[in-house]
Amino acid sequence: MSDKRASGLLIMNPKATTASEGTLDVLVGALSSELDLRHEHTRYRGHAADLAEQAAQDGVDVVIAFGGDGTVNEAVTGLMAHGSGPDERPALAIVPGGSTNVFARALGLPNHAVEATGALLRLLRRSGDDEATRFAGRTRLVSLGAVRPDDEADERYFTFSAGFGFDAAVVGEVERQRANGKKSTHTLYVRSALREYFRRTDKRNAPITAKAADGSMLPELFMAIIANTSPWTYLGQRQIIATPEAGFETGLDLFGLTTLAALPVWSTVGRLIASSPRLATGRGVILRHDLPELTLLAHRPVPFQVDGDYLGPRERVTFRSVPAALRVFA
Repeated sequence: MSDKRASGLLIMNPKATTASEGTLDVLVGALSSELDLRHEHTRYRGHAADLAEQAAQDGVDVVIAFGGDGTVNEAVTGLMAHGSGPDERPALAIVPGGSTNVFARALGLPNHAVEATGALLRLLRRSGDDEATRFAGRTRLVSLGAVRPDDEADERYFTFSAGFGFDAAVVGEVERQRANGKKSTHTLYVRSALREYFRRTDKRNAPITAKAADGSMLPELFMAIIANTSPWTYLGQRQIIATPEAGFETGLDLFGLTTLAALPVWSTVGRLIASSPRLATGRGVILRHDLPELTLLAHRPVPFQVDGDYLGPRERVTFRSVPAALRVFA
């Protein structure tokens, strides 16, 4: 048995919704009781990815991300840049600090920083001392989605979903509102969705076509959500489930809309909010499960987002499932 403690890097987004100086101090103190801990604040977009990648190169055992889904996504991207398999990368731990925290909640983690830290500490205390089995039974292997926009050289990774079309346009509008000083709230998302639907969206000409790995084409779409897990998002405490069968042990799932006509759209919205099992039978809804790959093409630039991070308009995005990609404390 070894007395050596596991090493950890805590990546903290000081601009996270629930971040405060007191919260950050409590996190550092608590995690230092179980880990040989170093902590860093993010200072620019992409900094969490740089920090996580360097931690992997340095042989750190655990990378803890404190922040929202954007911070977690960056940390995952940095970890995935190192090694060829999950056992060659640090394990990931999440302390949710954002407004929605979809990935953390999909893993079953508490949606509160203090409670999530307590859960993580209990897992760390139960971990073995032997290097080979230190985190056995305390982490789970999860799949990720990988996406290459417009044939760019580098892939991006996503933990819960990516959106192409109307969904991403709403995310972009929310980011614009936040840049103007608005707080990230569920009300802001609802208002942004209504604004996009009634004022800006072309409801007649579907811009997206989808091609599966076998070459088959799907109907033209106004919106496509590519899901790595379920739920798609949360509205307060309520799960919004767009792809009921999606999970961390399967390939990617597709939710698409072939119409933006008012009656079928509002019917679908009602079924999403109610988590209705009849979602797949709704008019204008396309569902596909366990896809290894998928390519979305647009005849004009279409808004694109990854894990709630708006990446601007794109004309082609290629997705693939990455099974058993990362070990996560959960």
